[in-house]
Amino acid sequence: MKNWHYWNGGVLTGIEEAYIQKVGTPTRSIDDHVFVNFHEPIPDDATAKKKLVYARTAFRNEADFNISSFSRLDSPLNENRASRMIDTDATVSQNYQRLIMQTVDGVFDSSLSEDMPRSELRDRIIGRARTAVSSIFPDLVLDGVGGLASAGSLQGSFYFTKGESAGFLYKNLSAGEKSAFDLLLDCVIKSSYFDDSVWCIDEPETHLNSRVQSLLLHAMLQLLPENCQLWLASHSIGFMKQAWELSRAQPDDVCFIDLEGHDFDQAVVIEPVKPSREFWSRTLRVALGDLAALVAPSRVILCEGRPQTGANDVKAAFDAACYRTIFSEKYPDVDFVSVGSASEAVNDRLGVAHALQTITPGTVINRLIDRDSRSQQEIEILEQEGTRVLGRRHLEAYLLDDEVIEALCREAGMGAKVADALEVKQRAIADSVARGNDADDVKRAAGSIRDGLRKLLSLATPGSTPDAFLRDTMAPLVREGMAVYSELEAIVLPEESGS
Repeated sequence: MKNWHYWNGGVLTGIEEAYIQKVGTPTRSIDDHVFVNFHEPIPDDATAKKKLVYARTAFRNEADFNISSFSRLDSPLNENRASRMIDTDATVSQNYQRLIMQTVDGVFDSSLSEDMPRSELRDRIIGRARTAVSSIFPDLVLDGVGGLASAGSLQGSFYFTKGESAGFLYKNLSAGEKSAFDLLLDCVIKSSYFDDSVWCIDEPETHLNSRVQSLLLHAMLQLLPENCQLWLASHSIGFMKQAWELSRAQPDDVCFIDLEGHDFDQAVVIEPVKPSREFWSRTLRVALGDLAALVAPSRVILCEGRPQTGANDVKAAFDAACYRTIFSEKYPDVDFVSVGSASEAVNDRLGVAHALQTITPGTVINRLIDRDSRSQQEIEILEQEGTRVLGRRHLEAYLLDDEVIEALCREAGMGAKVADALEVKQRAIADSVARGNDADDVKRAAGSIRDGLRKLLSLATPGSTPDAFLRDTMAPLVREGMAVYSELEAIVLPEESGS
């Protein structure tokens, strides 16, 4: 096996020992760290060696650029860009300059017709990038480049048409659009240099939802030369799903590497795996966390609340936990997932809906948010767009409904103290209003209501926080047959409830 340690066009030198050396192991030279065995012999030609591997790190963000002047850049084969996988790897502005130079070179290319229109000459290069971008974002059209910033009013950057907006600057693209454009443009520009190479991209899913991920993978494969391999380090469901579909169509063209379950303190041999049910289950646990535990529900409702980050993150997913408790008995095939703020629930920024429907085709996805202080017109617009809005300000208003407090009194064997308990609630709300809060903002008074009811009803374990009290003590009391249950059901599950 031949030792190979070329990296992004340059030989590794000045290795940072603290980065590459595993703590607690004997010091080794770089020659003892990295061995790559290719199917064909390593070429003797220096240029061919440089193009063997092309790598992109996960830190590819280039939020803005404006080129005012430039000179011809060296070949990408000679670049010493990222020597570590933790290094910043911004390429858009450099690829912009290379694209300009390639277009200029075309003017003096003797193999091209003297009668070639300017638009055709310009599109020889930029046309491939435009087609690739449009295949992922149909409403985003790459118009071209602005030349040098000193030339008139145009900035030295990329220009797009987006919807009805023409002259849309690169810097105004969303993070996801920039991320995808970066990778696509890099494929267009660098594929003529790294045309017989192993392309390695760390976390290509950065800033992208799962629907875009699958489209991006397809576009990149279309842009890379046939002799290239594409290696992705990803736990994203979008890329994984697309790779799986490709493997079904062309089993010999796709390999999956599973790094879970290995003790890397010991020597480990890793071989490609066949994607089994257990493999996908483990993958989903990494990609989706607690969503992987969903067992093909017929309906999933995306609601507000911070997503859970681990089994011990008990403060997260409050809304989902409460709804699940309230409706699980009557609707065992309906589940709830907290995905963040109201806007995140409406827009599904995390791509949960697409991920779930990818895993369990046929699952119906709904969105549910609090009313908060929205106007009736705002609510009507949201409902027209398919988002359900609570009739009361927030979920807490239902959990602390008079009927639920009455049920708590009966549960505690204190049925005679219902009037006193309701007085506790009204007093806490009055105090909250005196502090400047709205009368219907029951959430602001929840802590005082909990403390008052705990003392009045001698509740030993009501929950150590207002959220715990509402989730663990009050939510289980919202039961079928109660008016508050029917009111909530008619909004959350109108199809099943017949509303």
